[in-house]
Amino acid sequence: MLKAQGDLRGAAACYAQAVAARPDSAVAEHNLASVLGDLNDFAGAAAAAARAIAKGGDAPETWLVRGRALQGLGELDAADDALATAVARRPDYAVAHRDLAQLRWMRSADVGHALTAIERAPSTAALTQVKATVLMEAGDDDRAAAVLRAALASEPGHVGLRLLAAQVAARLGDAEGQLAQASAALRAASASIEAAKAVAEALLHAGRAGEAAALAARIVAAVPDDQGAIAVQATAWRLIGDPRYVALCEDPALVSVTTIETPAGWADLGAFLTDLTSELATRHRWRTHPLEQSVRHGSQTQEDLAQLDVPVVRALFAALDAPIRAHIAGLGSGTDPVRRRVAADYRFAGAWSVRLSPGGFHSDHVHPRGWLSSAFYVALPEAVEREPEGWLALGRPGITTQPALGPVRHIRPRPGQLVLFPSYLWHGTEPFAGEASRLSVAFDLLPA
Repeated sequence: MLKAQGDLRGAAACYAQAVAARPDSAVAEHNLASVLGDLNDFAGAAAAAARAIAKGGDAPETWLVRGRALQGLGELDAADDALATAVARRPDYAVAHRDLAQLRWMRSADVGHALTAIERAPSTAALTQVKATVLMEAGDDDRAAAVLRAALASEPGHVGLRLLAAQVAARLGDAEGQLAQASAALRAASASIEAAKAVAEALLHAGRAGEAAALAARIVAAVPDDQGAIAVQATAWRLIGDPRYVALCEDPALVSVTTIETPAGWADLGAFLTDLTSELATRHRWRTHPLEQSVRHGSQTQEDLAQLDVPVVRALFAALDAPIRAHIAGLGSGTDPVRRRVAADYRFAGAWSVRLSPGGFHSDHVHPRGWLSSAFYVALPEAVEREPEGWLALGRPGITTQPALGPVRHIRPRPGQLVLFPSYLWHGTEPFAGEASRLSVAFDLLPA
């Protein structure tokens, strides 16, 4: 119950009591390990998982928890071994296969190495989805399409396979194929919000924005806080010239740009950002981006920075509080998707860091389960002086539309600057040249 309420520390205390009450229970240790991992206490999670295994808890789920904890500790070879053990214990364990494939992909940027375990595993729809996802992340859309086509021949009603096939068709510029796959998914699962959104996106690609707007209205009515659904509706409105788009996406109060105050303990903002850069650099140990994220030609940290017990990171989040509260206060009241959710307080719903290499960028995207999203700039290359290299782009859809749409606004990043905006607002980063990397922190907020 405490976990369901978001009180992970309270849940960890309960699980610790369970371990004390049942010292021989592998299940109690596993549960403690799992919640400690959620709290970013990777050392505690790894130790609890090891105790669970020693007590006879040789379940693949426990090896998965241990592998994730070891990855959080930076013990990547040991993490690989633990995740490989999980899939050895259960060869069709798709969740563990995904974690193992992602770990190997981020470490090597080698798609063959990433797929080694999956190629040896039994063929299932869930593992096919993991394989296709890895291929898409590696840019091999043709092979991903072929893998999905073969799987759908034997499982034509599988919704997950159909949705991935629709994504691949969109990336290949096949609007009719995208619409056919998305429609098949919706026929197979008529109550699926994800399938309905996929059909709406395909209609936008096919140039049928009016139909997409009508469908998006039904989706938003069913799930009014789904930021992805709002984004699809906004895109359709923009294409058909509906004035509601401007109010939803171009209201100046919805986006704020602020430079944080220097945290206590540092002589100036530059000194603080230098220390923050050094700390974050130790956490960017990857050669390439994770699966199903917007980062391209760069890396993304895997722990929740908002829970990290490191002085310079804690100082960052303390300094962010004032501009966050000022932004929320400046929103005022209203019935739009942002203002109707304004509460007396907020909470972080995940925080991470991204380091882009030269030539890197964020593909345009939204945060479906957020409310407010952000970009905080830590260290920037000289290239940002050349508009729009490395700049934040707002409003350009991350889905293919007919006709294509560009950004409605660019924001030049500056060190120490925080940008806040609605989670449904399409945002991405323009590629940049040069030799220096671009380091940022991002987070999502939810009303508390």
